[in-house]
Amino acid sequence: MSKPKKASETGRTPMDEALRFLGPRARTVREVERHLDKCEFGEVEIDAVTARLTELGLIGDEAYAREYVRTRLATKPVSREHLRMQLLAHEADEAAIDLALSEVDGEAQAKNALAVAGKYVRQYAKLPPEEQREMVIRRLLSRGYGYDEARAALEAALGGEE
Repeated sequence: MSKPKKASETGRTPMDEALRFLGPRARTVREVERHLDKCEFGEVEIDAVTARLTELGLIGDEAYAREYVRTRLATKPVSREHLRMQLLAHEADEAAIDLALSEVDGEAQAKNALAVAGKYVRQYAKLPPEEQREMVIRRLLSRGYGYDEARAALEAALGGEE
């Protein structure tokens, strides 16, 4: 495979630009393609660079989606549906998203909802009980959990006293 020769206005080759773009954080294949397109590289160069980066294991939607789900759940748990929307916003491949989300089973989903509920039960501990419950449910719903999941997590976080 020959190295793409065309350079951007900054003097960078498509590969240089792609590697610079990948530096701060992982990206999906589509994000790299879009970035290179904005830099006004041709379709042939973009395809060559993304193919080479994929071959080298530097980009790939499956690995990106799995890592995104793992880190997101470790830092700020949200529901599977919320994760799906976030990954779609990053333009990850649907099959890669499905594969990554298959690792989040019902038990993990319930555990994540309980962690979120526990955090907000503590945060809103000084509120009157009804207001506290309402606020916790709202927070869980905003993170993509269904009402029944949110209610069950709230009950568990409160120790079943509801």
